[in-house]
Amino acid sequence: MSRRQKTRRPMAEINVVPYIDVMLVLLVIFMITAPLLTEGVKVELPQADANPIQEDAQRPIVFTVDHEGRYYVTYDDDKSVPLDEETLLLKAAALIRHNPRAPVLVKGDRSVTYDRVVRLMVLLQQAGAASVGLLTDPT
Repeated sequence: MSRRQKTRRPMAEINVVPYIDVMLVLLVIFMITAPLLTEGVKVELPQADANPIQEDAQRPIVFTVDHEGRYYVTYDDDKSVPLDEETLLLKAAALIRHNPRAPVLVKGDRSVTYDRVVRLMVLLQQAGAASVGLLTDPT
């Protein structure tokens, strides 16, 4: 009675095909959701040629960044003095609250870094500005 015993050896291979499938699904999910997660300042861009502000429109509140990165506020012929970020935030919030329909405009110097203009737009968003326009020189 010699029976030949069959011994099973453990298989040393790993099937990686299911892991590749899972990785591809995760890659697609991240590729779709990554652009949606980027944070930024909301700016309403015009869909047509820009027109000058009408004469009967409310006076705009103009926030300026000069070539050295200092912030200024101009409204009702105020004498502009340099403001730090906290003071600018408080003054902007008060002006926007007092004049909710007044256009909010940003005037940035050509040589100032993009970071300073974006920081100003973030401060205006925190102050309650619904939309922000950018001033340019007419050509």
